[in-house]
Amino acid sequence: MRFRTVIAAVALLLAGAPAAQAGAAETVSVTYDVMLNGLNIAQMTEQFDARDGRYRAVSESTPVGPFKLFQRRPARFVSHGRITERGLQPDRFEGARGADDPRRVSAEFDWPARRIRLNHDGQIQNLDLPAGAQDRLSMMYQFMFLAYDGVSGLAFPMTNGRKLGHYRYSVTPDVEIDTPLGRMSTLHLVKLREPDDSVTEIWIAPRHAHLPVKMLVVEDGSRYEQIVTGVETKP
Repeated sequence: MRFRTVIAAVALLLAGAPAAQAGAAETVSVTYDVMLNGLNIAQMTEQFDARDGRYRAVSESTPVGPFKLFQRRPARFVSHGRITERGLQPDRFEGARGADDPRRVSAEFDWPARRIRLNHDGQIQNLDLPAGAQDRLSMMYQFMFLAYDGVSGLAFPMTNGRKLGHYRYSVTPDVEIDTPLGRMSTLHLVKLREPDDSVTEIWIAPRHAHLPVKMLVVEDGSRYEQIVTGVETKP
């Protein structure tokens, strides 16, 4: 079951975007349902905390229903780093299903040296670190720190601990969608795809601190969705 595909595919970063917004929330708690072809397969709980120029984000995804038979341990991702004038600057990212997970991944960001160290499947890669790079969890909260006036497209680098990719998305404002929290006006991001790429779309809600409230990935005939079920923010 490609459970982690959902989380990986929605991990986007917005490097080169406009200057950071003032007044982003300091504490955010978000819950999501994760769906596969319309069936709820997991519940995701996330918390973001910002204090004294630093941030920490934690995400846990727990299988539900019959999917607990295939995967009993939750997937846990952690990102921490600094808050700069342009938003989040990760220092370290890691993800695993338990301490003994052979598929655990990590990324260490060396900003002074402009290098990133990826650790996965027993392999270590040292790569050039592009400006504004995010990991797949920090990206979710980088949205809060950006200004969107006049933005019609985004281009960005992002790592999931296994690779460092570059992505392009179109942005359409004022797109209304229905969610368990009611009808919302959103910014709609659509991935500009290469041949054989998956379909990826993200909806960001200004009324909820510009957090993602819905994500969609269509890959190999399967439809993965992540939909918000709860948001709490504290300034």
